[in-house]
Amino acid sequence: MTTESRQYGKIIRSSFRAPAWARNRHVQTIWPRFIRRPLPFSFTWERVELPDGDFVDLAWGPEQQTPSGMVILFHGLEGSVRSHYANDMMAMLSKQGWRVVMMHFRGCSGEINRTPRAYHSGDTQDALFILKILDQRFPDIPKTALGVSLGGNMLLKLLGENPASHGLAAAVAISAPLKLAECSESINQGFSRVYQRYLLKSMKRTLKAKMQKIDYKATITLKESEIDEMRSFKEFDDKVTAPLHGFVDAEDYYEKCSAFHFLSAIHCPTLILHAIDDPFMNHLVIPDEKELARHVTIELSETGGHVGFMQGLPWNTSIWLHQRVIRFFTDYLSP
Repeated sequence: MTTESRQYGKIIRSSFRAPAWARNRHVQTIWPRFIRRPLPFSFTWERVELPDGDFVDLAWGPEQQTPSGMVILFHGLEGSVRSHYANDMMAMLSKQGWRVVMMHFRGCSGEINRTPRAYHSGDTQDALFILKILDQRFPDIPKTALGVSLGGNMLLKLLGENPASHGLAAAVAISAPLKLAECSESINQGFSRVYQRYLLKSMKRTLKAKMQKIDYKATITLKESEIDEMRSFKEFDDKVTAPLHGFVDAEDYYEKCSAFHFLSAIHCPTLILHAIDDPFMNHLVIPDEKELARHVTIELSETGGHVGFMQGLPWNTSIWLHQRVIRFFTDYLSP
C-alpha cells in the first residue's frame, strides 16, 4: 500500500454471510418486515417546536442509570419508531445500556406537520437543530448517530457539511442511497417496483391528507387525480419534492442531495454498511476508496438486501446489523 493511499478511507469485505435459505435479496428485504416478530420495546414521546413554527417528534427509549452513550437515530422513507428495523435496533441498543432516541422527520410520527414543507433525502436542517439541543441537554454523555436508508443519506450529507460533526463521536449509515438518481432508476425496474409502489402509496396518501388542511398554491398546483396518477419516485420528486423544497426539478434535487458528493469531507469516524444486492440500488452507488475521507469505511457484503442482513434459521432469525453497530459504537466510545 502506498503512502498516498493511506489518506483515503477503506472499502472492506463484510463478515455477514446470509444463510442458504435467505440469500435472495428480496427475502432479506421482506422477511424482517413482514414475518420476523419484533422485539419488545417501550418508548416515550417528546414534541420539539421548530424555529419555523413546525414540529418534529422524538421517540425516547428507556432512561439508563449509567448509559454507555447516546445513539440518535434517523429513519428511512416513510419510516418511524414503529418500523421493524427501528424498533429492533433501538431495543437491542437499549438492552446493551445505550440511551436511544429517534428523530422523526416532519409528518412521520403519525400526525401531519403544519407546513407544506415535508422532508427529503438531503434535508439536514431539522437534524442539526435536534443535535444541538441534545448536545446542550446532555453535554456529558458521548453521542453517536445512526441513519437508515434515506436517513443514512441525510446523515452522511450532514456530516460532510459540518466538519465539527456537532459533538458526534461516531456514525453509522445503513443501506444509504448514496446516488439518488441511480436509486430512482433501480427501484423502478423489475420486482423492485413493488417496494416503490408500496412507499409511493404512503407518500401520496400523506400529501393528499395535508392538502386538505394546508394551502399549497404557492408551491405546487396538483389535483388529487394527478397525484393518483404518479407511478414513480422520480415523478413524485419532480412534481412535489423539488418545488416544495426549492429545487429546479428531480434531477437538481438528486444531484444536490446525494451523499456521495459529501463522503470526502466527513471528519467523524463513519461506517457505511451496504449490501451489493440491495434491490433499491445498483452497483453504481458504491464509490471508490479515493472518493472517501480517511475517516469513512464502507463495509460491503455480497448479500443482505435493503436493511436486511438476516441470519439464522427461518423460525429463529437474528439481525447481524445489531451487533455490528453496537461493536462499532463501543469501539469509538471506549476509554
